[in-house]
Amino acid sequence: MIGPYVLPDDVFDALAAGAGGRPAVLLLLRARRSRNLLLLRRALDGPCGRAVEPAADLLAGVERVDPEAARSVIDGPAFGTWAARTLRDCPAHHRGGCAGRDLAALAVLAAVRAARPARVTVPVREGRLRLPGLGTVTGLGETPEALVVVEAPAGAEGVPGTSAGSCRVRVLTAAGEHVLPRDPSRPGHGWQPVAVLDARHRGLTLRLPLETAAPELPALETASAGPAAWQDLLRQAWELLVDNHPRRAEELAAGLNGIVPLPAPARGVASATSRHAFGTVLTSWPADPERLALTLLHEFQHSKLSALTDLVTLYEPGGRPRLYAPWRPDPRPPGGLLQGIYAHLGDLAFWQERSGSRHGPAQADAAWRLAQTRAHVERGLTEAASHVRLTALGTRFLERLARTVRDGSRGGTGAGGGSGGERLARAVARVQAGDEAVWRLRWAAADDAGTERLAALWRAGRPAGPLPAEDVRAATGAVAGPGPEFGRWAARQRGAERARPAREAADAVLAAPDRAQGWAELAAAAAEEDRPGADVLRTRTELVRDLCVRLTARQAAMPPGTASPVPPDSLALAAWPAGLAVGPDPSGGGPAVDAARPPGTAPPGPPDPLALAAWLANTAVGPGPSGGGPAADAAMPPGTASPVPPDSLALAAWPAGLAVGPDPSGGGPAVDAARPPGTAPPGPPDSLAPAAWPAGTAVGTDRPGAGPAAGEEEAVERAPQARGAHPARGSGRVGRGEPPEAGPAPGPPAGDGLAVPAESGSAQAPMEPARSPGPDPAADEGPVAPAPPDPGEGPTAGAEPGGGGAPGQKTGVSMSQNARSPLAKTSATG
Repeated sequence: MIGPYVLPDDVFDALAAGAGGRPAVLLLLRARRSRNLLLLRRALDGPCGRAVEPAADLLAGVERVDPEAARSVIDGPAFGTWAARTLRDCPAHHRGGCAGRDLAALAVLAAVRAARPARVTVPVREGRLRLPGLGTVTGLGETPEALVVVEAPAGAEGVPGTSAGSCRVRVLTAAGEHVLPRDPSRPGHGWQPVAVLDARHRGLTLRLPLETAAPELPALETASAGPAAWQDLLRQAWELLVDNHPRRAEELAAGLNGIVPLPAPARGVASATSRHAFGTVLTSWPADPERLALTLLHEFQHSKLSALTDLVTLYEPGGRPRLYAPWRPDPRPPGGLLQGIYAHLGDLAFWQERSGSRHGPAQADAAWRLAQTRAHVERGLTEAASHVRLTALGTRFLERLARTVRDGSRGGTGAGGGSGGERLARAVARVQAGDEAVWRLRWAAADDAGTERLAALWRAGRPAGPLPAEDVRAATGAVAGPGPEFGRWAARQRGAERARPAREAADAVLAAPDRAQGWAELAAAAAEEDRPGADVLRTRTELVRDLCVRLTARQAAMPPGTASPVPPDSLALAAWPAGLAVGPDPSGGGPAVDAARPPGTAPPGPPDPLALAAWLANTAVGPGPSGGGPAADAAMPPGTASPVPPDSLALAAWPAGLAVGPDPSGGGPAVDAARPPGTAPPGPPDSLAPAAWPAGTAVGTDRPGAGPAAGEEEAVERAPQARGAHPARGSGRVGRGEPPEAGPAPGPPAGDGLAVPAESGSAQAPMEPARSPGPDPAADEGPVAPAPPDPGEGPTAGAEPGGGGAPGQKTGVSMSQNARSPLAKTSATG
């Protein structure tokens, strides 16, 4: 019988707030179990059915005599990943390499745990027979498969406490027989057991296999540290978690089911979560208990959100496909962005506690990481609210999440408040502004035709109008971070009192427009000085740079004998962009300006990046930043020295409808009219100005702390903007009994880290919850791919009726419950 799976309102809200507690985790675990059972039903009914059937029959037999043994396998690290690969990626189906055959290895584990006699054929690959949860038989040569025989004493079948050591397991191949040790947890000749880690503190116990034998998860050696070292590290990490995060420790005790060791990256720790393996953490050797504790908190957040999105739809397809996530070096899909935001709530809770309990340098380091994590979450929320099509539940989810961040912010950052806290916030804001600028230079490209249109408008002294469309390229393969140059600059910010002056940064950009680090400094300086167009410099960096390069190239091509202008000012370009009523051409050039200029008058110099930025930002500036333009030049007495290039700071202020009085460079109609004949005009243009000029769009919400509730970071100080920007379109209505019209929106995998064979991850610098040094595919940062009857549809799995919710207090989800076990093939539907 199939019934609806309910999700109580209070459980949904508790999960949205970041935690949820043990009851919420147990509910998600039951839901994922139902999903896995229906995936098994689909596998039996699909092209791999014949390969799956013998092992499924064995599992069904185990369930009849020992239901807990069968559930432990279905809930375990390897089952979900096996099912996903079999249903979606199986390369061979009925041929010898069919992924469905790997279920036999899991069935062996169930038989051993239930002490049930069994005979099943298991694939052998590269001379190894992998039995998840038990271990690996080595040295089997070229044989493609082996017959595994489980022998149990009479009367032991299904009796609790008689499994494992009471069974005799034989592996038969054409070359001979291999007998496993009576206690499979002990190593033996040709046998590498899966170690079980055990940690206990204050009545809470955590038992996790150090899984090295799962065929669908990375099968890696624990060369950097053996089981004894992992055991000691887990014990210390568990004590830290139980003492300082007791509620989250209860969640971990209820939901974690394994650790898969990963190879260590060149720097830091690599960690990941497979969206199909609820409660399984993949991580390299963490080196210290604090890092392991943080990794467990972070990765389990991914598991919770993946299971929750089996039940409810948080966003719909559409919107931007690739988004900015401050903790990642690569563009993220919408689901990946949400996954990262939610996972960083675990980091936020961790650093909140550490910043309040440490002293001296350790406290300062924790305060920095807390402030950085909060800024990351807030920026992620802004990105999600702006570019993800949230459903009603998605909006509600992120509003609760944002509230958690705001409440944590009121509790203090551990920086000591006052000037110290303000300095810390400024330093974090500088790093984030620079990081986003570098990210955009790397991944974003402005439309050529649109950029050329803006260049023509700038030369003609006209408003920028709408900014051209942007295209964020997709990442392929492994993606490294922004590079050592940026890393050194970011590290210096922690001790810096203020950013490099925007004027200096703009001049440096003009001298080397292709140097990404220069644009990072410019974006950070413009934001800290609150320059017009600062948001354009940060969120459309590629556009300001392309404009500067275009305008400079055009002026370099001027006829011989024409005084060559100085380079454009990026500040002026930034200030110019979006529909600003800009009078004269910031560069002093353009058809109208040249026609009105007396013969022989030298044209002024090119635009300043600051002026361009301000212009793009739709700042209404009166006179031209260069002091020139048709009216001004026409009024100049013949023989009067033409003004020098425009000031980029003036250009920056000129863009967005701002009432800027005199030209910041000292020019402009009013200033020139009052200047005595023969007085030397003001100096050259400001490169910061072009950045503010670009796209007729009021860019002002991408600053840290200014965005709505939506993203891969903590919530913002103000109320989320998701509700107004993204009308609710989704299904899955909390508090109603009727089911939604669709299951979770299909999306990329979840996670935020290293590229690993599993489908998620997060590689991070040592003790650094920020951007990871090594990327990973989109696999681990997206909503759980649904497991419907047909690929691409919503899931239809279920769990116990009611799910613990009171009548009328439930979400209408398409998950369902199987009254009878799907292992008995007639009882479940696909």
